[in-house]
This record gives sequence, C-alpha cells and structure tokens, in this order.
Amino acid sequence: MWDQAARWYDSLVGFKGSEYQKNIILPGTERMLDLKKGREVLDLACGQGVLSRHLAQKGLQVTGLDVSEELIRFAGKRTGKGVRFVCADAADSKALTDRTFDAVACLLAIQNIEHLQPVFENVRRWLKPQGRFVMVTTHPCFRIPRQTHWGWDEEKKIQYRRVDLYLSPNTIPILTPPMARSQVYTTTYHRSLQDYFAALNAAGLQVDLLEEWTSHKNSEPGKRAKAENRARQEIPLFLALRAVPAKA
Repeated sequence: MWDQAARWYDSLVGFKGSEYQKNIILPGTERMLDLKKGREVLDLACGQGVLSRHLAQKGLQVTGLDVSEELIRFAGKRTGKGVRFVCADAADSKALTDRTFDAVACLLAIQNIEHLQPVFENVRRWLKPQGRFVMVTTHPCFRIPRQTHWGWDEEKKIQYRRVDLYLSPNTIPILTPPMARSQVYTTTYHRSLQDYFAALNAAGLQVDLLEEWTSHKNSEPGKRAKAENRARQEIPLFLALRAVPAKA
C-alpha cells in the first residue's frame, strides 16, 4: 500500500524531512551511529530517502533499501548520484547478499513491517563484526494508534497519557493520508519492548544503548500550557535503540 501513499508521503517530508525528523530524529540518529566519514551505511526501509540524503551530506557512503517501488522512485528523483537505492523486501533473505555495512539504520519504519524476525536476521547478516544497528520508532509504550490517548484531570490540573493496550501484539490499519477519500490504508504492527528485545536477541543482536526522545514543541500560552508542556517532556514520543552483534 505504500506505493499508493508514496506521492503524499513524499510531499509531506520533502527533501530534508518532517519537523520531527529535522529537529529530533536525524540529529539523534547521527549521534547514535557515531560514524566517521567514508563509512558504509544501509538506510533500511528508506522511504523517499530523507536519512540517506542526510548521511550522504555528512560524508558517509549510503545505500537505501525499500520495498516500495514508488518510494524508491521518489528517493532517486530527490537524491544525487552518490546514494544507491535498491527496491527489495527488508525481510527477504536474498536481499543484498553481497554486501556488509558499518551500520544499518531504520527510522520510523519498523512498526510498518509485518515480519520482524527475518528483518533482524538480515540486519545481523548485513553488519560487519564491529557494526551497529540504530532503530527509531514511535514509542511502543505510549504512542499506539487508537490505544493510547491524552487525557485531562480537571481536579489536579494535569495532562496524562492513557494506555489501553500494551503487551498484546496488534495490527492497526491507518488511513493514509489521514482524512483521505481514497480509502488507502497502510498498516502499523504494535509490539511491546520485550517483543523487540526477544527478536533482536534471537537474531544475534544485543542492545547497547536505548534512548527515549520527547517532543521539541511547546504549547501556545493558555490555561493548560504549563501542564501540556510538562506532559510532553515527561512522556516520550520516540524510542531509539542501538544494537550490536552479540559476542560469542
């Protein structure tokens, strides 16, 4: 379904990415990758290439991979010749069988991939012995579509986050773009933290760094602004983790 949503997504994030990507995700990912110029990076589920372009501008050798032919087409149109884009399924054991990388990064896409285990097994195969995998997703504890919501406690004057489902895996169709008449849906696959850690461990990867990133935004002045800003800084929007090949 991402082929059908590709034009909307490309117009949404543009050349340099969305507001969240530019202010939080791209600088945070670059810091967690911690790579010197000239290193080779795989941008996994690269979409239309925001991270690929960002890393290439930092002097890294980048390959982008995505299952959507349309997103790959948009990536190629927006990106110079220095980045190689490949259309392939991240879960396909035959994808990029001849390549290894100093790092693999997957931004805001792992929650849209149905079969997690083969993807992490591919990541392990693609990584060089001292390589690292950085994954960023909307926070699986607090940002589950239709299962988490903001609430307001009038007595205590606090904004809180309600969580109705967490441990149970869930498949959630998302109208893409929102409010569209075309009835095109993409899919989000909710998983708990223990699900992610178990899949990484089974693939021979171990987490060596985990960060939780909050929103950079502030509310307009008003009666609830202080409580909203406090909640925004206490309840993270994104989860970022880094994993490395497990030692024998």
